[in-house]
Amino acid sequence: MNTEKHISSLYKLSSYIKKFLTTEPHNYDEIDEEFSAVLRKSENENSWFTQESQRFALNQWAQLLTEENLKNWLSSYQPAKTPKKVGLILAGNIPMVGFHDVISVILSHHIPLIKLSSKDKTLLPFLLRKWNEFSDGIIQYEFVERLQNFEAVIATGSNNTARYLDYYFKDHLSIIRKNRTSIAVLKGDETEKELQLLAEDIFRYYGLGCRNVTRLFIPETFKIDGLFENFLNFQDMINHHKYANNYEYNRAIYLLNQDKFWDNNFVMLKEDESLFSPLSVINFTRYSNLEEVSSFIAENKENIQAIVAKPELGLDSIGLGEAQNPDLATYADHVDTMRFLEVI
Repeated sequence: MNTEKHISSLYKLSSYIKKFLTTEPHNYDEIDEEFSAVLRKSENENSWFTQESQRFALNQWAQLLTEENLKNWLSSYQPAKTPKKVGLILAGNIPMVGFHDVISVILSHHIPLIKLSSKDKTLLPFLLRKWNEFSDGIIQYEFVERLQNFEAVIATGSNNTARYLDYYFKDHLSIIRKNRTSIAVLKGDETEKELQLLAEDIFRYYGLGCRNVTRLFIPETFKIDGLFENFLNFQDMINHHKYANNYEYNRAIYLLNQDKFWDNNFVMLKEDESLFSPLSVINFTRYSNLEEVSSFIAENKENIQAIVAKPELGLDSIGLGEAQNPDLATYADHVDTMRFLEVI
C-alpha cells in the first residue's frame, strides 16, 4: 500500500473541489458539468441537501485535506500490514457525513464495504471515483447493499437502530454510533459577532447534524432578544418547505398546550431541560453557576457530541462557530476510529 500516493491523490481531490467551488455559480456547468449535475441530483433526491449545504460541506473538506494536515493526522497511527474488509453503514443526515469513516478506512490500508444511506447516495460515490482517478486506480472500495464477508464494522444510526446493530454485530469488532447532539454555554458577555458565530453552530445544515447545538445554557440575566437579533443571517431557512413544516407544526403544538416560548418567525426558543430539541426549536435554561452546567454535562456525556463555549469557562469546549469545522482527529462519539482500525 502506498500511503504517499493516497495522500497526494486525496490532496488532488481537494484541489479539484476548490477549483469547482471558486467558480462563479453561473459558470458551474461550463467548468465541470458532471460535478454540477451531481449536486443537482443529490438535492433532487434529498431536499435537505441544498446547493448551499453541499457546497459548505465540500468547502470544509477541501480546506481540511491538505498534505500537511493529512500527514500530521496519520503520523500518530500505523497502517495495516494486511488489508481487512471493514463494513461501513453510513448516516445521511448531512452531506458527506460518512466521508471521514471512508477515508479513515482507506488511509489505514483497509478496504471499506460501503452501505450508503438512501438519503446520501450520490455525492460520495462521485468523489470516491474522482479520488481513484487521481490515484491512478489504487484506491480499493466497494459499495454494497448488504454487508457480508467483513472483519469489522462501523455503523451509525438512531438509538433504536443501534440496539439492533449491537445485537446483529455482536460477534464482530465494531463501533456502533447512536444519536448525539451538541450544547452551547454562554458566559453572558459575548459580542454580536460571537453570537452570529453561535448561529452557525445551531443552524448550519438546518440543525440536522449531531454537531448542531440544540440546547443552550445562558446566565440568569441574559436577554433573549440578543440571540434573535444575531440569528437573522439564517432567517431564509423558513423558505425551505420541510423546515417550515417542522416550524409550523411545533409552533402549533406549543400554542395548543399553552407552552411558553419565544418566537422570531423562523426559530423558537423554549425554556426546557431536555438535551434534544425538535427541529426549528432551541431548548435553553438559565444557570446561576457553572457547577449546574458541569453536572448536566457529566450526566449526559454519552449523548453530547460537542460543547460550544468560550475557553475561559473551562468546559473542555470548542469555540463559538467551530461546531461544523471539526479537524481530522475529531471523531464521532469520541471514539478514535483510526486506533480501532489499527487493531482489527
